[in-house]
Amino acid sequence: MVRFMESPRLSKRLFRCYSARVQGNSRVRTRGDDTRERLLVAAGEAFAARGFHATTTRDIAATAGMSPAAVYVHHESKEELLYLIALEGHERTRDLISAAIAAHEAPVDQLREAMRAFVTFHVEQHAMARVINYELVSLDEGHRREIDALRRAIRHEVQSVVGRGVDDGSFDTPDPKMATMAILSLGIDIGRWHRVEASWPARRIVPFYTDLALRIVGSSA
Repeated sequence: MVRFMESPRLSKRLFRCYSARVQGNSRVRTRGDDTRERLLVAAGEAFAARGFHATTTRDIAATAGMSPAAVYVHHESKEELLYLIALEGHERTRDLISAAIAAHEAPVDQLREAMRAFVTFHVEQHAMARVINYELVSLDEGHRREIDALRRAIRHEVQSVVGRGVDDGSFDTPDPKMATMAILSLGIDIGRWHRVEASWPARRIVPFYTDLALRIVGSSA
């Protein structure tokens, strides 16, 4: 089991009350919404610091500054918290990549901007990235299938860009599927090793990794 010894701070922007998504964006936020959001942020921080199995609901409540009973008032289980974090992270990743691809026509530009967005997310939200990529084995079967479907959709979108680049001569790789797995793995792995205090800044990591991705697909751009 992977354990993380730092205490990272997760961005609350990524946990804009999941109830707004589930119950409708027009719904007025309540104190309960804010409490659920606080617990999601606290759970993400605890999972990143200790690992899912080593984290207790008491740890989550303490991080959120609440009583242990508050966790079960607002969430069914610790696993549900992990699922909601994974769902938010993967939906955010999918949307970032989709927007980057939609903003350009040439495959080389699409891949460059998609990888820039993908890598930036994994640098800026490295703690969340560790949780959503390395703790998925702890999800129950139904939740894992849903997250796996999102991961396949992300891979398919990037692979489609690589395939179009091969077709028009922008890229030169004998295996677009394997190349896609390789370039996505680059970004995912950032969450494993990146630490704000001891790592390179985003302004160095993002262009370096984006250039690596283009080299993997055989781009001369």
